[in-house]
Amino acid sequence: MIRALFVCASLLAAAAGFAQTPVSAPPPAAPPAAAAAPAPKAWNSLSPQQQQLLQSHQGEWNSLPADRQQSLAKGSERWLSMTPQQRSSAQQRFTQWRTMPPEQRQLLRQRWQQYKSLPPERQQQVRESFNRFRQMPPERRSQLRQQWRQMTPEQRHHAVQQMRAAPPPRHVPR
Repeated sequence: MIRALFVCASLLAAAAGFAQTPVSAPPPAAPPAAAAAPAPKAWNSLSPQQQQLLQSHQGEWNSLPADRQQSLAKGSERWLSMTPQQRSSAQQRFTQWRTMPPEQRQLLRQRWQQYKSLPPERQQQVRESFNRFRQMPPERRSQLRQQWRQMTPEQRHHAVQQMRAAPPPRHVPR
């Protein structure tokens, strides 16, 4: 989840329009009445590797809400499937997340929700924009960030509208 938040935050920052112009997301839909709450997950149903990872929760496991148990179990499965390099990277991002001020974490959560509320085509456009941004030389990225900071909110809005209206740039192999 932490990785997803960081990726999303980066995607949204690169998309420019979400970094400074508020987007009012539609209110979350009420869950369908037929949707049942997840069933509690028994500690013994976890693999020995999962139990070792989650040992700090063993004493409180039965008192955790079922959705939290499911989330922890799923996260531990994901962790166990990672390569050492992926684990190291995830650990760095988690450390970075924990050291963030609560306001910044909340802002990232809001941006993640904004991103998730976009239609799939728009999410794809945001990912493509972010990937193009990441492939730029650091000097160019810095220059674009500086330009963005110097724009007024109206200029930013106009720039985002132009970006959305323009066809995606074609990749020309070198």
